[in-house]
Amino acid sequence: MLKQTQSQKLSQKLSPQQIQLMKLLQVATANLEERIKDELESNPALDVGSETEADPYGLNEHDDKSERTEEMDERQDGDSDDFELVDVSDYLRDENDSHGDYYLNDSNDDDDEPKTNPLKVESTFSDYLFAQLSMLDLDEHRTEIAVQVIGSIDDDGYLRRDPSSIVDDLAFNKGIITDEKELKKIIKEVQAFDPPGVAARDLQECLLLQLKRMKSKDAGVKTAINIITNFFDEFAKKHYERIKLRMKIGEEELRDAIAVVLKLTPRPGAAFSISEKGGGYIIPDFFVFNNNGELELTLNSRNAPELRISEGYRDMLKTYDNNQKKNKAHRDALVFIKQKIDSAKWFIDAIKQRQHTLLITMDAIMQYQEEFFLTGDEGVLKPMILKDISDKINMDLSTVSRVASSKYVQTEYGTFSLKFFFSEAILNENNGEEVSTREVKRIVTEIIAKEDKFNPISDERLMELLSEQGYNLARRTVAKYREQLDIPVARLRKHA
Repeated sequence: MLKQTQSQKLSQKLSPQQIQLMKLLQVATANLEERIKDELESNPALDVGSETEADPYGLNEHDDKSERTEEMDERQDGDSDDFELVDVSDYLRDENDSHGDYYLNDSNDDDDEPKTNPLKVESTFSDYLFAQLSMLDLDEHRTEIAVQVIGSIDDDGYLRRDPSSIVDDLAFNKGIITDEKELKKIIKEVQAFDPPGVAARDLQECLLLQLKRMKSKDAGVKTAINIITNFFDEFAKKHYERIKLRMKIGEEELRDAIAVVLKLTPRPGAAFSISEKGGGYIIPDFFVFNNNGELELTLNSRNAPELRISEGYRDMLKTYDNNQKKNKAHRDALVFIKQKIDSAKWFIDAIKQRQHTLLITMDAIMQYQEEFFLTGDEGVLKPMILKDISDKINMDLSTVSRVASSKYVQTEYGTFSLKFFFSEAILNENNGEEVSTREVKRIVTEIIAKEDKFNPISDERLMELLSEQGYNLARRTVAKYREQLDIPVARLRKHA
């Protein structure tokens, strides 16, 4: 038997503007310019540039909208139309004064709280190096040499050009006379830049530069420096027995040194610019700097474009508003202009909201993982899930997820996807502490790095070794972590 009933249901629906804002949050910096270009092409009321006059027509003196509204009730072609009220003052107002109407705030922040403004920063590897050059106390002559050195560094971060060629280029192209001795002194200055290993002439020097920059000078680091300095060929050919014999060290000491070297990057520049898939460039969305123990966060300047309402559209709106003959054609024109300016104002404020949301989310991640950003040690990463950040910034989980999607942060230790910092927690049953799954993966990496290459460790044995350290995991979970680390199964790791 069919029966009709009435019931109340509470549901939440996002407005089209909020949906578009969510989509904007997910757009990576590399694609934001294209998104803005599309909006500029589709909306002639949107223009590029900063607003030079806060109120170009002096229409902000009165807040009472009724003073500027007119009822346009005219007869045209014998028909009577009831025209809507149009308040043009809202559309001639400077977009910087309209945040209260158009700012889609996804948080419960106090409106009076000052928002962090993005700072203009560099977005390419070369610019990143040139920014550091400005911090050196060099005269004009040596600065020109340093500029030439930085310009000769390739995308991998290496200075592969012969010193004599750089000297010749300076002399012939810039009229700067120098010699290889002075040039090498400048190269050493550049090699002190971030990321560690930059401006190395070969892989051996690149690894040494990174090792010498490590704050930890334990036995493993010292042994690694000794091996790379004096036995690099043997190390590259995996003649480990020869290294042990000549250095008079044991198996454990060698394994510790190898584990240290495995943490280094052979291509310091690639961490900044080249994607893991090998195609295209990664443009960092954020930059984190360690200023004497104080972390400083800035947003890539590409996330802070200067947009404004088109002056031409302001002029048209004022002209139509001042026209004494308010017929249907004029009304339609006013409505069209109003819609375009509405859309442009929304887009401008959506971009600003995107900047604000990106900054506060990344700031929360940076504070949560502060020890990592200070040391670069993956072992200190805390377990962190999306809810940890959403609770901290009082925003929805989906918002945090969209920010973390396809976003990257540049640090002195390399460029990392924001997803890198999120991981589940695992309980260590030996001490009752929770650690990140990343810490477990690090242990797996170290165990495999120290294994006998002629008798590699199976996933079953890995599970047992992890259990001895307090991590009781299923074999399939251990296998999943190994696969995520791109480590092949034991039979494929076995040396003949």
